[in-house]
Amino acid sequence: MLLRAAGYLASWLVLTVALGLLLFTTSHRTVDVASHEADLKPDLTGEVVVRTGPVLPDVRIASGAPIGVEILLGKTDVADVEALTQRYATIASNPDGQVAKVRGALEEMAVDAAVRGAALAVLPLMAWAAVGRSRRRRLYRHMLSRGGIATSLALVLVGVGLAQPWHWGSGPTRPPEEWQSLQEFLGPDVSLPAEAADVEVLAEGVTRSTRRIVSSLVSSYRRGEAFYAQAAEDAQGLELRVPEEGETVVLLVTDRHDNVGMDAVARAIGESGGATAVYDLGDDTSSGEAWEAFSLDSVSAAFDDWGRWAVAGNHDNGSFVREYMEELGWTYLDGEVIDGPGGSRLLGVDDPRSSGFGDWRDETGLSFSEVEERLADAACAADEEGDRISTIIVHDANLASAALDRGCADLVVAGHTHVEDGPTEVVGENGSTGYTFTSGTTGGAAYAVALGSKLRRAAGVALVTYRDGRPVGVQGVTLQTNGRYDVGEWAALEPGAAADVEDGRRGGDAGGGAGAGAGGGKKDPGGAAGGE
Repeated sequence: MLLRAAGYLASWLVLTVALGLLLFTTSHRTVDVASHEADLKPDLTGEVVVRTGPVLPDVRIASGAPIGVEILLGKTDVADVEALTQRYATIASNPDGQVAKVRGALEEMAVDAAVRGAALAVLPLMAWAAVGRSRRRRLYRHMLSRGGIATSLALVLVGVGLAQPWHWGSGPTRPPEEWQSLQEFLGPDVSLPAEAADVEVLAEGVTRSTRRIVSSLVSSYRRGEAFYAQAAEDAQGLELRVPEEGETVVLLVTDRHDNVGMDAVARAIGESGGATAVYDLGDDTSSGEAWEAFSLDSVSAAFDDWGRWAVAGNHDNGSFVREYMEELGWTYLDGEVIDGPGGSRLLGVDDPRSSGFGDWRDETGLSFSEVEERLADAACAADEEGDRISTIIVHDANLASAALDRGCADLVVAGHTHVEDGPTEVVGENGSTGYTFTSGTTGGAAYAVALGSKLRRAAGVALVTYRDGRPVGVQGVTLQTNGRYDVGEWAALEPGAAADVEDGRRGGDAGGGAGAGAGGGKKDPGGAAGGE
């Protein structure tokens, strides 16, 4: 009995592996890769082959594993080849997000194939058991007869015909593909980075113009990869405040605008400052379109093992960014008070301009000022119940100015203006002290554009220190376009204490700078503070 059970188990395992591999290697999946709608087809070649289309040559590189994949790049929003190659170069300088995206898709496909293979493998064993020993003997004798052999051959031919139909007049067989190394393709005058030494290209039908485009792509990649790699390395030696025992440090990133090159740099700065969590203050993209998924993949991969909280910015138009990031594990704030890092209590909401009009819980179609008042009401209601808000997370600091004016929060963190400002002390109507801090653009963006081989303007991040659930300090870090770091002093915060209000509700700048009001700038009718 045990021997028979072992035989069934062994047969089931063999069938499961065979069917699973067959289902896996014949499956495909559509995902967004490198700002393209791409079709993934796994195989057992151990190679990654990227079919780029008619303009650029196909690319091949070893996967480092028995499993390979063919990636067929489909439609994209970019019509200009120069802009597309620039985007490729930027993504290639920090490919971790795209690699994780493809690997994750292949893992899901493998699991799905294995589950289906295991289920299908049961069917022939059930049929075998249902037929029984005596019937199997009669069937076996019949198969050895002349009629049985003829029937078996007929069934095989029918099966082959259904699986691989005849292609009459389909033309000659396509000749084998001739691949060559990227160095051979570009010639000896072009110096390749070491990591591109094993890259091969399919150079059939390639023109001089194509070679110039690829050469330009390699040049942009080298500049970008060298700049950001050096910046990440230099970040490890920054003299940042070291958190004391019992303190928690959170990294602020904002206004990345698709600059994936800065993600590894921001992570390195955070690690140097002892950060274990990150607040993403919005504008990860330039337009909130699906083609920008590569940017969201990148920032998610950079901080995949940290606590992650976020809000959408005004350029994260529509619902795509928020929904996609939530699927990747980010916690988005939506007007409810939630637990944050280090025992903090968080409140926040997406920028109302991200979808044209703002939403507040079950209310829709609200203006910027209306969302501002709803946010203040929520913060003050929590404060009255003894649930003090440690930090309000918004994209534009003006959205939380009413909450600070009423003295209902310890700290507001924001981005939007692309320029660091604060921390600025704000004494509320109830005598409580709060602070507002605006971080600079992490992507080094000019307006809503940050893609490029290097920074378009200075890039900024910041570190917020918590102790006993309350913010006690902020430190800004700026990376200049020439690669130099400017590290701000750690500004101590003393929120919540009653303050002298004889000279008005607003106090001075805690970090020694200047700031007018909670938003650090004059508020316009739309609620913006000169933001981009």
